[in-house]
Amino acid sequence: PVFRGSYPITPASDILHELSKHKQFGVRTFQAEDEIAAITAAIGASYGGSLGVTTTSGPGIDLKGEAIGLAISLELPLIIIDVQRGGPSTGLPTKVEQSDLLLAMYGRHGEPPLPIIAADTPSRCFEAALEAVRIAVTYRTPVILLSDAYLANGSEPWLVPNPDDISTIDPSFAAAPNHVNDDGSESFWPYVRDEVTLARPWAPPGMPGLEHRIGGLEKSDGQGSVSYDGANHERMTRLRHERIERIADSIPDVVVDDPSASATALVVGWGSTYGAIDAAVARLRASGRHVARAHLVHLHPFPSNLGEVLARYERVVVPELNMGQLARLLRAEFLVDVRTISKVQGLPFRASELEALLLGEIGGAT
Repeated sequence: PVFRGSYPITPASDILHELSKHKQFGVRTFQAEDEIAAITAAIGASYGGSLGVTTTSGPGIDLKGEAIGLAISLELPLIIIDVQRGGPSTGLPTKVEQSDLLLAMYGRHGEPPLPIIAADTPSRCFEAALEAVRIAVTYRTPVILLSDAYLANGSEPWLVPNPDDISTIDPSFAAAPNHVNDDGSESFWPYVRDEVTLARPWAPPGMPGLEHRIGGLEKSDGQGSVSYDGANHERMTRLRHERIERIADSIPDVVVDDPSASATALVVGWGSTYGAIDAAVARLRASGRHVARAHLVHLHPFPSNLGEVLARYERVVVPELNMGQLARLLRAEFLVDVRTISKVQGLPFRASELEALLLGEIGGAT
């Protein structure tokens, strides 16, 4: 069952309004007194066997930072939806910006990693949310789903899918003890990991024989008791990172749109810049320029083939509604000379505007 703990904030509040209408599907909504109470209530719901969901915008994601670290330590599923808006502080509550990517990536102490998904069009917000849930439940991790004010206030025809066509997301709750003690008795260890996903078992409370301890203090690998051992802490830190990196094995490769198959320039986007990039690249192609295009939905971890794709092009340009956050990540990860096109006016790119800006970056690329 879905539990949504949230504090009203523009432009994320519409999600609370909508989910509150669906009690007949087992959805429970809780309007908390502040952002911290909202996310910790959602974490508690996940501990109890529900799918915890919390939503926010702008400064709300800042306030949730410590609790996000707690959820990463607990290794429980949690969906954190950030409908981005102009900042900092109260900023531009009703205006669009893509300025929370680096915050989603690094905005916690202690190097705790989590997956990041970004919706790209209004009609594909459903698919992005479903993918976030799949990853969260399968890998026992919080997932940040990035939207923004442009998507939140936009609309697009969307065919409601047949539920029977949607793949099942199985929580695979623990049902029995998983460790044999030295005296032959059995017990439940909360940090015994799946060999493929490195996910720990999910054992809601109230199940005899599955009693265990969780919390924000570092745990010993396997047994889950509180540990201050340095070697164990390094092992747990590396395991948390490797678990997130293994998600790349279950996500699709990035797809490049290059009708000419001979382009030397690649335009990479993420989030709601999809429409403007698509239209601008179409205009450049109509003028005889061969330009490739790719759009990222999975921002952490990146698709496995992304490095190879970037290396194929002489010029890589990333238009963003920020000061170049994805471009910075791509440079650091793949050592590619990525060029940035930035806009931070609280407005989306226009196709004609982006066409001119791209032309300045790629010149006479063929």
